[in-house]
Amino acid sequence: MQDQIIIPACFSSGEKLMDDSAGVTRSGQSVFMSTYRTKIADQCRLITITWCKNLLLHGLSVSVEGPEGESQYTCKVELKPWYFWRKQGSKRFVVEGKLVDIYWDLKAAKFNGETEPGSDYYVAVVCDEEVVLLIGDLKKDAYRKTRCRPALIDPILVSRKEHIFGKKKFFTRMKFHEKSRLHEISIECKCRSNNISVNGNAPNGIDPEMEIKIDGHLVIHVKHLQWKFRGNESINVNKVKLEVYWDVHDWLFSPGLRHALFIFKPTYLSSTPSLVSATSSSPLFVSSLESTPLSSQTGSSFSLEGLNGSRSSDFCLFLYAWKVD
Repeated sequence: MQDQIIIPACFSSGEKLMDDSAGVTRSGQSVFMSTYRTKIADQCRLITITWCKNLLLHGLSVSVEGPEGESQYTCKVELKPWYFWRKQGSKRFVVEGKLVDIYWDLKAAKFNGETEPGSDYYVAVVCDEEVVLLIGDLKKDAYRKTRCRPALIDPILVSRKEHIFGKKKFFTRMKFHEKSRLHEISIECKCRSNNISVNGNAPNGIDPEMEIKIDGHLVIHVKHLQWKFRGNESINVNKVKLEVYWDVHDWLFSPGLRHALFIFKPTYLSSTPSLVSATSSSPLFVSSLESTPLSSQTGSSFSLEGLNGSRSSDFCLFLYAWKVD
């Protein structure tokens, strides 16, 4: 057993962190959550890896889903800015009678100014002498440290949730499936001057619009954003159909620091040309947004399957873009 790790109060775990928008706003912290589904303690459960960073804190949290679906079992690690902090260690807890060990090695982790490391690290979850979840590139070091074999069932990445801050541009990266390369996604909110008066369609003669680019290519261009602040489009990128949903209502109509929500949902296509194209918005989803804003549909259980005939993947990216004036 390791010594108790002291975590600042602002670093909470699991969905509580994601739902507490006030806490994220106050601390201005970037949050990256990756949720995996795998077999642990004889049941299929969700494991959530959370990286959190603000001016005062850099932390890691690993939580395992409890019997009622809540994140009941949690391991927290504070990445301290000074030299003598525990860059390598382990922690143990019990999940319904089964021992679960969390191992981490961040001694040489390269963050490059980001919230989560890009290389030279590992975080491993072990149960029944199997590594049920392993993230990072130091896989050999992880198996050597844990002295455990890989699990027979590979974990599935279910969702990824990110809180990011910016003024006009927002950037993130995502894989459309486990073996694909990382794709660069950029979102930009623009305001164009026009001749419409204050009593016209755009206030103060400003006509907001939004551009979404993937790998530098413009894939979605929304004009007259004040009327199209919620919607969705389907695009094809490298034989993958990508459903993109947005809700930027609070950017336009709510005072103070507010976030927009973007959802990226890949689906597999059997045969599609390897180029980018766009299709029209889905009336089914647009009508549902009128009664239920995207900003209230933040859980990984939010199902996007059934909106099209293609076979859906398990992965979904939720991007919370906080606009700083």
